[in-house]
Amino acid sequence: MSDEDEEPISGGLTLSEPLSRAIGERYLTYALSTIMHRALPDARDGLKPVHRRILFAMRELRLTATGGFRKSAKISGDVMGNYHPHGDSAIYDAMARLAQDFNVRYPLVDGQGNFGNIDGDNPAASRYTEARLTALAETLMEGLAENAVDFRPNYDGTLEEPVVMPAAFPNLLANGSSGIAVGMATNIPPHNLDELIHGCHAMLKDPDISVEGLMEHIPGPDFPTGGVIVEPKESIRDSYETGRGAFRIRAKWQVEDLGRGQWQIIVTEIPYQVQKSRLIEKLAEVIQLKKVPLLADVRDESAEDIRIVLEPRARTVDPDMLMGMLFRNSDLETRFSLNMNVLIDGRVPKVCSLKEVLRAFLDHRREVLRRRSTHRIEKIDHRLEVLEGFIIAYLNLDRVIDIIRYDEDPKAALMRETWGGVFPRALSEKDYVGPGPGEGELSEVQAEAILNMRLRSLRRLEEIELRRERDSLMAERAGLADLLESEKRQWKKIGEELEEIRRKFGKGTALGDRRSAFTEAGEVEDVPFEAMIEREPVTVICSKMGWIRALKGHADLSAEQKYKDGDGPRFAFHAETTDKILIVAENGRFYTLLGANLPGGRGMGEPVRLMIDLPNDTGITDMILFRPGEKYMVASTAGDGFVVPAEELVAQTRAGKQVLTVKDGARAALCRRVAGDHVAVVGENRKLLVFPLVQLPEMNKGKGVRLQKYKDGGLSDAVTFALTQGLCWKDPAGRTRTETDLNEWLGPRAGAGKMAPRGFPRDNRFN
Repeated sequence: MSDEDEEPISGGLTLSEPLSRAIGERYLTYALSTIMHRALPDARDGLKPVHRRILFAMRELRLTATGGFRKSAKISGDVMGNYHPHGDSAIYDAMARLAQDFNVRYPLVDGQGNFGNIDGDNPAASRYTEARLTALAETLMEGLAENAVDFRPNYDGTLEEPVVMPAAFPNLLANGSSGIAVGMATNIPPHNLDELIHGCHAMLKDPDISVEGLMEHIPGPDFPTGGVIVEPKESIRDSYETGRGAFRIRAKWQVEDLGRGQWQIIVTEIPYQVQKSRLIEKLAEVIQLKKVPLLADVRDESAEDIRIVLEPRARTVDPDMLMGMLFRNSDLETRFSLNMNVLIDGRVPKVCSLKEVLRAFLDHRREVLRRRSTHRIEKIDHRLEVLEGFIIAYLNLDRVIDIIRYDEDPKAALMRETWGGVFPRALSEKDYVGPGPGEGELSEVQAEAILNMRLRSLRRLEEIELRRERDSLMAERAGLADLLESEKRQWKKIGEELEEIRRKFGKGTALGDRRSAFTEAGEVEDVPFEAMIEREPVTVICSKMGWIRALKGHADLSAEQKYKDGDGPRFAFHAETTDKILIVAENGRFYTLLGANLPGGRGMGEPVRLMIDLPNDTGITDMILFRPGEKYMVASTAGDGFVVPAEELVAQTRAGKQVLTVKDGARAALCRRVAGDHVAVVGENRKLLVFPLVQLPEMNKGKGVRLQKYKDGGLSDAVTFALTQGLCWKDPAGRTRTETDLNEWLGPRAGAGKMAPRGFPRDNRFN
């Protein structure tokens, strides 16, 4: 084809590329945007973009700490319209959190109205609340007007916003941060500002200080809701060194004496980020489910301060033991995970140590100091240039007036005029060289300033003030120049600025005192659950349909009980509230119930399936009391079984524990306590086999080994006994019969056996 035959390519050219590449590139773009512009805070100012934009918009609205409040709807609207093109509800939620003193250690927004509470209630709508900046938030933005940080265009290019705040204090650690990005997350606890500044001073004195050295000044987090940190010091050190770890926080409590031996526990501080209303619900659930039987009642008597009342069931309860169990079973103890994943220089995400985060802040402060100093020198230079022109005008006042009065272009005339011998007299500082175009001439800036001078400024006193101002500015400029030339002076200045922040907001102020205490976790954590229960006798009754209850005391087992229509007795035995009751299911799983958790004897009880995860198509084979140290023989209807220690039968969850493996339609047939030296097995075919117990292996779980061989049918019953004492059973008349001569039925395990002796029960069971 010739060039003349080629058609021009249209502007709407469609390109094709593999789907995997297209999706990969777009997802990577989304991931980077989420990491850098949404979820992770900047290590320098500790802010995410939304928080930075909220504070900057409030500054632009002049909502200072000493000024008036503005409607939150106005603030969120300005943020959304000017800087943050996202939903107004998300912006308002972020602003509201900055005002919640139970979420933020050092609030950056001063809210007026309902901004939510520790119960978990949401803030009122933005049209009802008002806000302004706090004094501490203003220190985050000191220097924005002095070129302290870079600015960038906003989302539509009509305005500019700061890339990062100057940040006069380490806000990242002071207020903490949390967020979930793509493939990474961050979770940083709040710390005490006074301690952080002491840590900064220590790093300024010794840049190579270790994390352990920093922990002498920063022992750990300081949560806004207080509480007690029970994490060991070694664990905290490891967390700070690696940037990953966790802190255990407990509620703060005390015993209140009510007189006459009565007492109650008062909780005054709860762990960080725990909703008080949800905590009360959890404690009520603990009481209802009897997970902590010695806790009788819980009440919320909180007003402005937290006051949760915990009533013990008896005055003899040990308070430490009670609280130890509550720490295990409720949110009175939580774990705060540390993941110090932050953006270094606003671009690179990195999991940092405590030292690295403080170093990033201090390096940022040095850069801010240098930029502010350079900006101030530029302003001083400009002002000195103007002052020189003013002084020249005073020294040559008649000539200046004459030019202004009669010349057609006074500005050009002033700039053309040579003012001989004046500059050396005006510039007495040898280190400064004026910015004028040449000796004896006025610059355009100076000429413009002289023309704009007011007549009232021509008095003699004004000349003296100008000379004084000039000398002061030249001294200040010399000091700034020395500062920029000396790294040592820069760090000293940074230390002085931090000390000023510490004096205003550190220890001894309303916000400065530490709220979270430290203590070692007591041995109460190792107290067994049974020790928390009052030991009382009960009679456990379970019906055929699986309704269970516990009567107080040891009742007569032969006494008639009430059951639902169509139901009847199945299990009845004496126990105690501290006993563990093992339920053997037909599927070979063992479930555990505590005697204290069984429903009371009034009524028909409750279905056992509500307490354990027992399938609806699975029945209960047996119900026994757990006795440590004992051993049990378990067997299936297929004739397989083994011996298992009692400790291996206890389940820790509702789902139970699989002990006996049953397959192909078989089911768990029995669970018998081992006593004696021989095993007697009888099948559905009425054949009896006796073999030594040592032939039965001891296992923790599994299918087991063959007890007896069957051509058809399966295992009916089995029991262990002492051969010298004989085998006992009840005949059809109800009389106990003992057979001591068992040689006819003795044989090896897995044999077929021989027909049972005359008088053996027709149901083929020994009991």
